[in-house]
Amino acid sequence: MNQWQIGNVKVTRVIEMEIAGGSRFILPDATRDAVKPIAWLQPHFADAEGNLIMSIHALVVEAGDLTMIVDTCIGNDKHRNIPAWTNLQLPFLKDLADAGFEREKIDMVMCTHLHVDHVGWNTMRVDDQWLPTFPNARYLMGKTEFEYWDKNDDDPLNTGVMDDSVRPVFDAGLVDLVETDHRISDEIYLESTPGHTPGHVSVHIESDGQQALITGDCIHHPCQIAVPDWCSSADYDQEVAQRTRIDLLERYSDEDVLIIGTHFASPTAGYLKKRGNDYQLEV
Repeated sequence: MNQWQIGNVKVTRVIEMEIAGGSRFILPDATRDAVKPIAWLQPHFADAEGNLIMSIHALVVEAGDLTMIVDTCIGNDKHRNIPAWTNLQLPFLKDLADAGFEREKIDMVMCTHLHVDHVGWNTMRVDDQWLPTFPNARYLMGKTEFEYWDKNDDDPLNTGVMDDSVRPVFDAGLVDLVETDHRISDEIYLESTPGHTPGHVSVHIESDGQQALITGDCIHHPCQIAVPDWCSSADYDQEVAQRTRIDLLERYSDEDVLIIGTHFASPTAGYLKKRGNDYQLEV
């Protein structure tokens, strides 16, 4: 578990899983031989053999009276097309409670996008039903994002996700569909970062003179900071995703904005620095 304080806002990371290797299907250009020369990725984000280290985690944001969880990982008991992600039995909810966040006390769930590894714990299996995991929360989803997946839920990586992790909370009346620039509170607002999905957003925190950005999947892994044209095989539009990534790097490099990666392995957060024509994440 990592924690960061951004002004009056606290962010806590709760891990579902963290693994090395097995990520070539997501970032096919990030071969071991291509990754090894990027020295700053080691030891946190790649091992000595060039295997990428990736994390699937949720980020809990506390701002005043608001307790919000950003992205809810893969979830248990769900049949998925990725073998390592199917029918999981992981202690995520216990870990969340041990960190001080019982599921009944979550006020808001924010989905940066509606991919399989970002919405799984939206629901939990009770007998033969998928029920909202966070029954007292409002679930915020992008309107563009929801409408796209509502019509296109047969994507091979995302099969079944709408039926077991999204529509049940929508049918329960807990979903608010919002625009990509939606302001959540005085200190938290959404930032449009499209390309990975049509309505993908990042979460910007600005409090008491300090700033942070929760990326979502506009940057899957820090290797894409070093090589921004390495695109994800899961990107909806790779050209738009690359432009979004480059724009983010140009805008936030050498600025005092903490970048908190939604899939970045421990230590998960750092500052973008420009080194000549290249970028890196300084942790």
